[in-house]
Amino acid sequence: MIPLFVDCSNRRIVIFGGGAVAARKAAYFSGKAHVTVASRSFVPAFDDLAVTRVELDLGTTSDLKLLALTKDAFLVIAAVSDPAVNNRIGGLCKAKGILFNNADGEKGDVVLPAVTGGEHYTIAVSTHGASPAVARFVREELEDEFPALDAMIVLQEKLREALKKSEPDQGRRNIILRDVLDDHTVWEQLMTDEAAAWNDVQKRYLHG
Repeated sequence: MIPLFVDCSNRRIVIFGGGAVAARKAAYFSGKAHVTVASRSFVPAFDDLAVTRVELDLGTTSDLKLLALTKDAFLVIAAVSDPAVNNRIGGLCKAKGILFNNADGEKGDVVLPAVTGGEHYTIAVSTHGASPAVARFVREELEDEFPALDAMIVLQEKLREALKKSEPDQGRRNIILRDVLDDHTVWEQLMTDEAAAWNDVQKRYLHG
């Protein structure tokens, strides 16, 4: 597998299952794609999600009806508590060439990573399904370690543009950009005053 970022705007995502795992999967796409969730029942977490619910007993539903639900789907996710049902849905998707993610059972061809991000970045972490807990742990560590990452990205973008005008040597520009990333004082300033951090960087790295 290789990592990709895919624009799911206006794509149809179909999720089978109404439990906590299915709700987490639905939350991943809610508000970003057209999400349909099919299950006999739904946990309260679905109440706050922008999804279309279809009440259905997946254990007794025919293949024909399952396929009808997946029509025009960009991605199908099986998150039923019974791996056999998930695998059955996966087999139908494979036969139709539909991308498939399996929460419990035989691996599909899509893995949903643990994701963190801000206004200017997205970081995805995956253990290829081996340990979702490790993926979550790494995500949480990144969030704790770099709370000012969004602000640093904005500062770096401004610094790059300024360096293009004042420093003709690209190698030297790269060194300065990295030095700022390694500057703990800048990171600390960004936590409280982004303007002050930028002024300090200009004095020490652009006019020093």
